[in-house]
Amino acid sequence: MPMTSTPTPAMAKQTPKQPPTPTAKATKATPTRKRPKLCPPDVTDRRRRPAGRIAPEALAAERGSALEGLDWLGRPPEATASLLYRLLRLVARFIIFVVFRFRIRTSGQENIPAGGYFLVAAAHRGWMDPFLVMQALPSQPRCWFLGSAPSTFTSRWRERLIHRLGGLLPVWRGGVGIDQHVASARAVIANGAVFAQMPEGTVSGPAGLIGPFRTGWAVIALRVDAPIVPLAIAGTEELYLGRRMVSRVLPVTSARALAGLDHGAEMPPPGTREELDVARRMSDALAAIIGPVVESIHPRTVDPVEHPRRFRRRLTWLFLRPGRLDRDG
Repeated sequence: MPMTSTPTPAMAKQTPKQPPTPTAKATKATPTRKRPKLCPPDVTDRRRRPAGRIAPEALAAERGSALEGLDWLGRPPEATASLLYRLLRLVARFIIFVVFRFRIRTSGQENIPAGGYFLVAAAHRGWMDPFLVMQALPSQPRCWFLGSAPSTFTSRWRERLIHRLGGLLPVWRGGVGIDQHVASARAVIANGAVFAQMPEGTVSGPAGLIGPFRTGWAVIALRVDAPIVPLAIAGTEELYLGRRMVSRVLPVTSARALAGLDHGAEMPPPGTREELDVARRMSDALAAIIGPVVESIHPRTVDPVEHPRRFRRRLTWLFLRPGRLDRDG
């Protein structure tokens, strides 16, 4: 009978270890992420990209001509309100007060002179500002604005209509030359009309506060030396149906008073550093006059949060093109 031998501990130590046999369990495969299918750009993103910002100089060059002021107008700026102007003024009032239901409150109209003066308005926040100016003034004598041509002449028909109607003396190259604008102001005031300008030079800025005043208006005022009528306006930074806006005409002042010059003192020579320094003093003085008034009247234009703001974006940008021009200058 065969005998089986039991392995001794020494023999067990000498027995080589066998590698573990692979188990029959199937390992779970790591799920692979499916790569998204790439679609053509016109399918994945149908949103219209905003128009690129174009400098006023580039727009002027694209037109082939960029006449300013009286050169563009080609006639003396009239003070008499024509039949066409009176008719379109009535149409504009119907649209503003009936269709858009805007509510505009104006005060201080007893401070308005008979004619032939320089009106300076702030805070400038949108396309409604010129209409607030005209709402505060009588229909005659006419009001002529020194305004941005790139922001206004967005189409040929608008330029032709404004040229026929009057009321605008366009600026294309702001900051390059001021003599033609001085000539425009002198012609308007000499004819007994109203020369209007907004010293901020842009519609960008905080609500209820004025922005920094530029010095161009003050240089024009120094050389023209006409009565200056400050106008405070508020509530035009955001427009919607039923929007409330407020304006206030302030007492008449003068370039000498704003500059701190005596009544008989000579004006600084044109084009000198002294003239520029005086213009800066005038801008600071006018900002100190208009700024607190804008802050005081702005709360009257603020609606509660729950107030509906229908057509807010459409009305705010009705006559402006977001992204086309750098509104910060």
